[in-house]
Amino acid sequence: MDPALHHEWAGPAGAPVVVLSHSLGTSLALWDPQVPALAARFRVLRYDTRGHGRTAPTAGPFGVADLGRDVLRLLDAQGVDRCHFCGLSIGGLVGLWLGAHAPERLDRLALCNTATRIGTADSWAARIRGAREQGMKAMAPSVMERWFSAAFRATDPDVVARARALFESTSPEGFVGCAMAIRDADERADAAAIRLPTLVISGSEDPATPPAEGRAIAAAIPGARFVELPAAHLSNLEAPHEFNAALLGFLNS
Repeated sequence: MDPALHHEWAGPAGAPVVVLSHSLGTSLALWDPQVPALAARFRVLRYDTRGHGRTAPTAGPFGVADLGRDVLRLLDAQGVDRCHFCGLSIGGLVGLWLGAHAPERLDRLALCNTATRIGTADSWAARIRGAREQGMKAMAPSVMERWFSAAFRATDPDVVARARALFESTSPEGFVGCAMAIRDADERADAAAIRLPTLVISGSEDPATPPAEGRAIAAAIPGARFVELPAAHLSNLEAPHEFNAALLGFLNS
């Protein structure tokens, strides 16, 4: 059964719509630093991916294509014909699929801290096993080390604590389902098929999807812009002002 995605709106009615798609192990709250900046000029639609936040888990297996179709159903249900789409990490994989398979629904595409293939089968097997056997709290310390640079963890513990709370509150079933989707994803062909105006954002200290992966996506999409920010995997939280400036500059151009 397809899930009903929990979602929230912000910004003026009638303005161009921007859809925000969060990372594995978070929720629509990931985008809290972006919504005020975006909502001044855009109608912002953010949602909880399957098994995250207030969207119920669904029985697997499912893939990135299924997550992309979830977005299309949400757009249909909300009466949105076209939108800008911004996805981070697994949200970026969803963006790659949408850009290749539903370009008629998108105006501009932002792909953040993502790659056409993320991680290895072995790394995902370990994380899936950890979620099932140990739980989210036991995994949280190592995840925070991937999500944020060491310097940021030392200087901004409150931001890290909020992100950790999001991770620890994620359903293990929801995490496993989406982790399996990431494990099986290969978006190289989809990236090569995209012909939309595209922004690619990477974090200079991102161990999960390093800048080389972002540059490869940008090289595959004609005319794509590439921006590297001083951050690790959750660049929108670690470098929010730079992230917002890059995203708004792209959407307004």
